Amino acid sequence: MNEPKCPFSTYNRDGSMRFNANGGGTPNYEPNSFGGPTQDPKYVERPTTYGTSTVGRFSHREHDGDYYTQPGNLFRRMTAEQRKRLIGNIAGVLSQTPRNIQERQLEHFFKADPAYGEGVARALGIPVKELAAAR
Repeated sequence: MNEPKCPFSTYNRDGSMRFNANGGGTPNYEPNSFGGPTQDPKYVERPTTYGTSTVGRFSHREHDGDYYTQPGNLFRRMTAEQRKRLIGNIAGVLSQTPRNIQERQLEHFFKADPAYGEGVARALGIPVKELAAAR
């Protein structure tokens, strides 16, 4: 079989010659709410220097704290029809997730624009008053 002889873990799955279960339906991304993989810091790539510049991985979360202005601005620029389609698409997919994940995601929509959060909450059938009490 085309597979390594020693165990290893990566986020790559389901290659073209894969015939075993290969993790099945378990999540292969981090972070997640289902106990999936976590990054082991001892395997992080070391920074490399090219000329006078250093190239390496960095956490964008340490340098950028504004995740809501740009999506909020985009939502406000949309026409009523575009907003309706966006909210319908998001609610259609989000309706297949557990309630606690829906509520966590709704927090992000509310931070981007209150009308955005309210629209998705209504489409999911979650009372906005109930969410406000939880926040």
